Amino acid sequence: MSEHKQQQWTCGADLVVRNLEAHGTTHVFGIPGAKVDRVFNSLEDSSIETVVVRHEASAGFMAGAIGRMTGKAGVALATSGPGISNVVTAAATATSEGDPMVAIGGAVKRDDLLKQVHQTMDTTNLFRPITKSSVEVTAPDTISEVMSNAFRVAETGRPGATFVSLPMDIVNMPATGDVLTSTRTPKQGAADEDAIKEAAAEIRNAKRPVILLGMMASRPENVDAIRALVKDCNIPVVSTFQAAGALNADQQHLFAGRIGLFSNQPADELIQKADAVITIGYNPVEYDPPLWNKVLRPIIHIDVVIPDMERNYRPTVELIGDINATVKRLKSELQPIDLSTELSQILDRVQNNRKFIAEKAPTLGGAPVHPFRIVKALEKLAGSDVNVCVDMGSFHIWLVRYFNCFRARQLMITNGQQTMGVSLPWGIAACLANPGQKVLSVSGDGSFMQCSMELETAVRLNCNLTHVLWVDQNYNMVAFQEYKKYQRVAGTKFGPIDFKAYADACGAKGFAVNSAEELETTLKAAMDYEGTSLVAIPVDYSHNSKLMEAVGVEGLI
Repeated sequence: MSEHKQQQWTCGADLVVRNLEAHGTTHVFGIPGAKVDRVFNSLEDSSIETVVVRHEASAGFMAGAIGRMTGKAGVALATSGPGISNVVTAAATATSEGDPMVAIGGAVKRDDLLKQVHQTMDTTNLFRPITKSSVEVTAPDTISEVMSNAFRVAETGRPGATFVSLPMDIVNMPATGDVLTSTRTPKQGAADEDAIKEAAAEIRNAKRPVILLGMMASRPENVDAIRALVKDCNIPVVSTFQAAGALNADQQHLFAGRIGLFSNQPADELIQKADAVITIGYNPVEYDPPLWNKVLRPIIHIDVVIPDMERNYRPTVELIGDINATVKRLKSELQPIDLSTELSQILDRVQNNRKFIAEKAPTLGGAPVHPFRIVKALEKLAGSDVNVCVDMGSFHIWLVRYFNCFRARQLMITNGQQTMGVSLPWGIAACLANPGQKVLSVSGDGSFMQCSMELETAVRLNCNLTHVLWVDQNYNMVAFQEYKKYQRVAGTKFGPIDFKAYADACGAKGFAVNSAEELETTLKAAMDYEGTSLVAIPVDYSHNSKLMEAVGVEGLI
């Protein structure tokens, strides 16, 4: 057998890019700099589109969004020092949200790694606590190994971010090596058979079982099995914010709503009354166990990884394996349950709440505009085919509680880190992942100004995107919580901006709503616009403090 002769490359950067192509990368998001410009130069000769952003954090957010939507790790590329450190927040967000992404950062040449020179920074240790792996390439011939492992780790198990540091001399010098890709991603089977039977016995013995869906439950490959389990077994369901869209419209009668942030929803009440909880794809970072698991009862944990054990989350049975296969196998061991009177009453109340909001929202007039009216107007315009990307702020609570959607991952939200400034970059990524499809992104005026420069990026990329702004000149989500604790607010107010003019200046089409009576027609005009548009809406947040209280939906008007 003759010895295999490995390929020779003019520079390490060429080998980096060939590995990106081999792993299915279609876009690289970033900003060049001297330490990493050789990689950007190599990208020019590849099939990959380079998306130049206005801030490196946005590059990371876009990469994470690609990962969430496609299951394949998105890629962010930035130069050394502050260039790649700006990606830290995005990497932490991706890991918390379960989004596969690979962050690649330039670095000073190896001789300078321990010296105080321009843009030197120990980025591998900087990224290590917030990623699934963080490594530096120390020899050009190991580039393929490092790149391949970065993708494999990012995409398998519970996905997340990985980081690769590329010293300047590594990417500039010649390299030897083959491009490495795994021929097939290893696939898990169903969980252990004895554990499945044990879990089924726990559920059969329960009088009031409840399913809690988490982030992995909303992955498209899992939703059909979960929907079949709910339908055939008649088990009530609650979900975290990130599991939005896991159920279909026909299962609304069994769905008590989404839980998170404040433990005061009917869904919280329903899960408190459960005598057994089946968690599917749930990560405690989505909703702290002490807020929903206040009593000792059996917990059946279904996921791809074992959970961290803690006082308020101690599963009785752990079903670790492919979620789709495990749920199917578990369903075969179960029969339909009879809903208890207690749980039925809560579910009936939730249905009545939905009906009340649907009827009341269109009648809420005046200015500023009530959140219910905005939520229901957006829900109607989005339908089932529009991806909706939601930032962090008070509007986030109104949307995740009351915006109905029935397609897996149609509603993209941040909850693990509750990161501000994600929605517009996510929306841009959604446009690139689904060319021609309308995308809706939503933020407050506070979170928008952390990413607003990417409006130009959206225009440059011909994104068919409408960005909706809830305007109140305040970091209101902080403000109403501060007032609850201290009876005053501190550090939350800022000044006005003419957002219509801002949008126009970036090349987008700007719209301004002056009252509720203009809302639907203005939103429709913005959504009908072919290209990038922005709608600024003055919002009435006077009832926000009640979002923390156990009040009915009538109390929010």
